[in-house]
Amino acid sequence: MDPKFILAFLAFLPILIVGFLLVGLRIPASRAMPAAFISVVLIAAFVWKVPYVQISAATVNGLVIAVTLLFIIFGAILLLETLRASGGLKTIRDGFTSISPDRRIQVIIIAWLFGSFIEGAAGFGTPAAVAVPLLVGLRFPPLAAVVAGMMIQCTPVSFGALGTPILVGVSKGLAGDPSVIEYAKSIGHEVIDNQLPTSFFAMLGTKVAIMHAIMGTLVPLFVVATMTRFFGEKKSFGEGLKIWKFAIFASLAMTIPYVLVAIFLGPEFPSLIGGLVGLMIVTTAARFEFLVPTQNHWEFPSENKWDSEWMGCTNDDEGVDRGASKDSKIPLKINPLMAWLPYILVAVLLVATRLPELGIKPLVQKIGAIEVKNLFGTENIHIKVQPLYLPGSIFIAVSLVTFLLHRIRPVAYKAAWIRTIKTTTSASFALIFTVPLVQVFIHTDGGSAGYEKMPIALAEGISALAGPAWPLFSPLVGGFGAFVAGSNTISNMMFSLFQFGVGEQIGVDPSWIVASQAVGGAAGNTICVHNVVAASAVAGIYGREGQIIRKTLPLFLYYAIGAGIICWLIVTFG
Repeated sequence: MDPKFILAFLAFLPILIVGFLLVGLRIPASRAMPAAFISVVLIAAFVWKVPYVQISAATVNGLVIAVTLLFIIFGAILLLETLRASGGLKTIRDGFTSISPDRRIQVIIIAWLFGSFIEGAAGFGTPAAVAVPLLVGLRFPPLAAVVAGMMIQCTPVSFGALGTPILVGVSKGLAGDPSVIEYAKSIGHEVIDNQLPTSFFAMLGTKVAIMHAIMGTLVPLFVVATMTRFFGEKKSFGEGLKIWKFAIFASLAMTIPYVLVAIFLGPEFPSLIGGLVGLMIVTTAARFEFLVPTQNHWEFPSENKWDSEWMGCTNDDEGVDRGASKDSKIPLKINPLMAWLPYILVAVLLVATRLPELGIKPLVQKIGAIEVKNLFGTENIHIKVQPLYLPGSIFIAVSLVTFLLHRIRPVAYKAAWIRTIKTTTSASFALIFTVPLVQVFIHTDGGSAGYEKMPIALAEGISALAGPAWPLFSPLVGGFGAFVAGSNTISNMMFSLFQFGVGEQIGVDPSWIVASQAVGGAAGNTICVHNVVAASAVAGIYGREGQIIRKTLPLFLYYAIGAGIICWLIVTFG
């Protein structure tokens, strides 16, 4: 057998172990991920012959990243618990019921539209940290909330965090390569000092947006059909499909402005503006019952009929111990604006700290920042932590403001912190193995065996099998990168140049292959293990990662295979 295929299989083996244990045997991530971590360390050390110091540095870097993820999780849960203690969460829930009591409408508005807006502002899993607790607070089964929060992390992701997956991920992945520079010049882009111009990435962003808009049309429908099938009393896809008109309307309300922004403004704002415009359009339409069922509103079964696996360990006693006086346990009424103010503040602060034009971004990135370059003497493993820039800091700051504005009793606020600490601690074990696994996997270059790092070895094996049909598979490779790394940005860094090279080798427009990489990388977030662990933590559920991935996997396959077909049609006939 060709050594290329043997290396590809060995590179895939740790991921195969993850899938087999989580999805096949339904073993919780807290037990599956340590086994997978050990396997990747052994393969890196004895097959790739990576120096032990490099494996150690990658592991430490992974632990640092895991702590930053737990910090974000902590902040998201704290904000939810703060609103629960104040009674604000009950007001928000009543407000959504006044828009529509239909749970299918609510999940589209919160997960798809509000989630897309938050993705555009912050990225890096923040939508799940915001939307999932909100859904739980609205009395969605926690497992249903996590599944919905994971499923929408596809269409908006390529333009998350103000375009980071394109402007950082693809940009760094392609930087300085002579063939890319020549290609950019050949299609009319002005290249100065071998730096790809912003117009080149705007062109790529437009192609990414077009593919996403086509595939994203059915995402809200996927979400509601999955919800009614697995969490409805009748266990029926049909109950979700009944609102197909509203679901597609909600999709287009986001994706049309999303594509227009990508074309005319570039890759920074499609998800942010698309999500915001869609949110305003669809919320207004729902209030006027446009395309909304006026009878037979869909609801979950009564809570005493919920499957025990749907449940989390979060506290549902909104407003308990808030009281107007020291001895009262009756929550004061929080008006809708005051109840929503914390989430409005979160959105405003996320945008304000991420727009370079406002001048706040460099300040919050610098204060308290910790940076260690060339960890343990390695060449390319660096630790960088910017605590004030993390969404967790914003969540905590807004929680403190809410404590004052909502006049929560100190004893109730203390209880919210205690519940938050307990919930976050429960999520920590799985993450402290998951993220180091990823870091070891992607830092297997430079071993004495002389092999390409594991992700590239795997991709080369697949491309050798695919040949001219590669455009059909390129999104799957992008999705695999995100599944492993938990990041569209990292997937694009790893694979963009490889994808470009394969496109040139098979004689097609390589920019479309890179675009399909970015689309597949976005879709891979729907099945990423550490994103699932993080989203589960904010909902208070643990050990059900395999169940969640089984429910989100069909959407990923639809998205990656569909994007591959679109890419193949374009490069073959376009």
